[in-house]
Amino acid sequence: MNTEKVLSFFREIVCIPRESGHEEHIIAYLQKFAADRNLECKTDEVGNVLILKQASAGYENRPTIALQSHSDMVCEKNAGVEHDFTKDPIRYVIENGWMIAPDTTLGADCGIGIAATLAILDDNSLEHGPLECLFTVSEETGLDGAFALKPDFLKSKILINLDSEDEGQLFVGCAGGVDTTAIFDYKTKKLPSNYVAAKFRIYGAKGGHSGDDINKGRANAVQLLGRFLYEILPYGIELCTIGGGNKRNAIAREASAVIAFAQKNEDEIIAAFNRVIKEISAEYAITDPAVTGSAEPVSLPENAIDAGTASRLIAALNAAPHGVLAMSADIEGLVETSSNLASVKMIDGNKIRIGSSQRSAINSARHFAAQRFEAAFVNAGATVTHESEYPGWKPNLDSRILDISRKSYVKLFGNEPIVRAIHAGLECGLFSDKYPCLDMISFGPTLVGVHAPGEKLDLASLDKFWILLLDVLKEA
Repeated sequence: MNTEKVLSFFREIVCIPRESGHEEHIIAYLQKFAADRNLECKTDEVGNVLILKQASAGYENRPTIALQSHSDMVCEKNAGVEHDFTKDPIRYVIENGWMIAPDTTLGADCGIGIAATLAILDDNSLEHGPLECLFTVSEETGLDGAFALKPDFLKSKILINLDSEDEGQLFVGCAGGVDTTAIFDYKTKKLPSNYVAAKFRIYGAKGGHSGDDINKGRANAVQLLGRFLYEILPYGIELCTIGGGNKRNAIAREASAVIAFAQKNEDEIIAAFNRVIKEISAEYAITDPAVTGSAEPVSLPENAIDAGTASRLIAALNAAPHGVLAMSADIEGLVETSSNLASVKMIDGNKIRIGSSQRSAINSARHFAAQRFEAAFVNAGATVTHESEYPGWKPNLDSRILDISRKSYVKLFGNEPIVRAIHAGLECGLFSDKYPCLDMISFGPTLVGVHAPGEKLDLASLDKFWILLLDVLKEA
């Protein structure tokens, strides 16, 4: 089978702006695609698009299947890269069998799912039952589209989610999640004119998906910056600016702070920074070898954050839980509960916002993880809120679509696929709440580095994914 048609549609998709919350262009593209082919198309009030296709001849009595992808993407780029996600196409290269976006995210999560679905809708020679092709909005920032689905929007009895990232694996469960935000209010203070200032930066970390990559030992630049700042608090430093990380569902790759201090302490502070960077390099030599840091003198700012807020913020960044909190006792190798210290930003003139997310397949464990994060920041004087909570997807090992998919995989490739759950938020958890009788599975090609610059798609795995998807549709 040839996936050129899938890649052809994906090449169109990478030229369409579709950051979470700004999916109007991809929505219009999908609507035009349907209109050009005389396919029935519905769009709900939040922007979820549903394109319907009739069954192939002889397949009219098969159950209706929903093919589901999300239409948004995580927009991340390396520092210093000129790329405007509101208008610039994603730049990619093909190297050694991979499609790679060297300096930005590629958007194969979940653009390749969209492309595969469009290739099926575009080809009248394929064999399948009735199809409902669902494209949801703002999955990456809170599963907003899935939350907004009305109970009568879908008629399908089976749903195939195309948002997985490991070929050869069939996913039948996922973690639920919640976002936790801490806000500090601060006052400014004048700096002594005899102070000096420097910008300290942690960068070069791999980053990655805060669910799927949380157990891979990757450096968190926000956490590491906090570690250094806590180390030099005894020198009476003044915190002028701080920032790092970006999306809640991405591990922070870069973070920086501008610090002012008495010139007499400069050598010791620089030495402390160099020592921390050396320690970090040794600790992450295997799992994140490129993480490093830099220190450079800058002009003395006029103001700094008041000392009380700065010290409490720094202490909270060190106390906040990040990483794997518990492994599953039921499924070997599966992360059960985690927390991601995602970002720290100065906003609105006198506020500092810390973003985070907590995940768990167990509701009570997810709530406790969020409470742990809350406690670290409430005790430091911040206001803490929780939002965008979504449920997990409980595995059903007796699923009919799982049985069909497993048998198809063995028939096509001669070996058993891995059946597993994932420590990430798939929309299937919400679909199971809204459509309790829906039989679901998730699979996809191999993607590496999603939610981070350098994201790449394994083209050989795309071939296998495409063959499997067509056979499952034929057999279901």
